[in-house]
Amino acid sequence: MNTQKTQALYTHAKKHIPGGVQLLSKRPEQFAPNVWPAYAVSAKGCQVTDLDGNTYYDMTTNGIGACLLGFADPDVSAAVIKRIENGAMSTLNAPEEVYLADKLCEIHPWASQVRFARTGGETCAVAVRIARATTGRNLVAISGYHGWSDWYLAANLANDHSLDGDLLPGLKPAGVPKQLTGTAYTFIGNDRASFDKLIAEHGDELACVIMEPMRNEVPSDGYLAYVKETLHKNGALLIFDEITIGWRYCFGGSHLKLGVNPDMAVFAKAMGNGHPIGAVIGTKEAMDMAQESFISSTYWTEAVGPTAALATIDKMEKTKVWEHADRIGARVKKDWEELGEKHGLDIHSSGMNCLAHFDFSEYKLELKTLYTVLMLEEGFLGNTMMYPTLAHNDEVMDKYKTAIDSVFGKIADILKKGGKEAVLEALNGDVCQSGFARLLK
Repeated sequence: MNTQKTQALYTHAKKHIPGGVQLLSKRPEQFAPNVWPAYAVSAKGCQVTDLDGNTYYDMTTNGIGACLLGFADPDVSAAVIKRIENGAMSTLNAPEEVYLADKLCEIHPWASQVRFARTGGETCAVAVRIARATTGRNLVAISGYHGWSDWYLAANLANDHSLDGDLLPGLKPAGVPKQLTGTAYTFIGNDRASFDKLIAEHGDELACVIMEPMRNEVPSDGYLAYVKETLHKNGALLIFDEITIGWRYCFGGSHLKLGVNPDMAVFAKAMGNGHPIGAVIGTKEAMDMAQESFISSTYWTEAVGPTAALATIDKMEKTKVWEHADRIGARVKKDWEELGEKHGLDIHSSGMNCLAHFDFSEYKLELKTLYTVLMLEEGFLGNTMMYPTLAHNDEVMDKYKTAIDSVFGKIADILKKGGKEAVLEALNGDVCQSGFARLLK
């Protein structure tokens, strides 16, 4: 398989782009250094084509979770193209943002106000700003991953390790003002003792808790309700980050199925199916102070984002894509387990079906890299996680199962030859980096 053009461009990119790319999760070193195709010239359905003309089925995160309907969904693209032809930006406002606000409040009857941004990280930053403005307090508590902003990385200013359970271990808050030390604290999700400790130490100073209501498992009974009740007793707000799990676990966001409404919720990623759009929704009481704080950006007023979101939400609802994602995710987890057992590989699949993943029991990074390299040879972007999309039909999954069978067989043969040393010899290259710990659990 020739990837000369693709690899050459990535080598060149690192001369002018720090880190080579804009997103840690898209660095080739996270998958298979010097082998992973860094660039796509086209992406349709669940297939991507690189600079050298190689086409792969994407059995990984499908746009880092942004394309739940599949790449370049025709209905979403048609709506976006029509809007672009009519002008995506003008001196006046886009009516689509009002239509989208109405739709989000219809889906979430507990919410009555909405503010829009375009990326997940900035959407979280907007929500935290509003919470601080509403409560008049500074402290924020965190459980989960919420982006790159100063307010979040401030949790690591004290010892560089507070976020280790949720983020890349040892992530350095370089460039974050030291004066923000003590403005953000962390606690362990779905752990009452950890939350109670936080409240005992900082409860009466908290502006809010921002947390993922769920990711790899359903929270224990009563946990989310307990968090909300405790926060309200202490005068703080609850923000649910639905950016990753929202829309794919159930329509509208996991909290609707879990039965606990927050004061605010944030959405991005899948809501635009590959087009930038983010939203903060909330109660009037929680959101009113948004107009008293300067929260404003020119490109939050362009029309493509809300147009894409309206088309995406409409198609997600009509297709019940969350049910499809659950079925496909359950299937791939079963295939990993059964074929692992067939070839004598000790693997364990886990996570919600809509965010399926598996682990090798030994030589985890080495075997993950080898699996990825061998999958590329089979014509698949494949590693130890898969976010199913509407484009992953049974025909595609049959092909993937055949490829898993082949690759697991090759890995088993390599391990029999000499364990870890044989794996490294077969790789004949660098092992992938550890990636986001929160996605590998």
